[in-house]
Amino acid sequence: MKDLLIRFLVGGLTVSTFATLGDLFKPKSFAGLFGAAPAVALATLALTAHTNGVAYTSIEARSMIAGAIGFFLYASFVSWFLMRFHRKVLWVALGAFPIWLAVTFSVWQVWLVNGR
Repeated sequence: MKDLLIRFLVGGLTVSTFATLGDLFKPKSFAGLFGAAPAVALATLALTAHTNGVAYTSIEARSMIAGAIGFFLYASFVSWFLMRFHRKVLWVALGAFPIWLAVTFSVWQVWLVNGR
């Protein structure tokens, strides 16, 4: 019950903070971007730090960063491909999904496994 309360408080506070930041910027679509992923990530990291300690949390945080790098390159490729070749979004997004996985696991492998 205590973990659920911590998750609720941290998640609610961060969602509210990032939603407010999103309202300050244009276009308004940034509100969803700022409200979702950072809030979930911060709430998860706070709860992980509380239950598993700082060492485990640092590995989780680095894994999140690796995933974000992979997603950035995936989204950049999908955007470029769609603007250049005008194909259906679903097929391009699904077809490019291995890029996200390959980049994320490569960064994770180099950074976390070989970096120790």
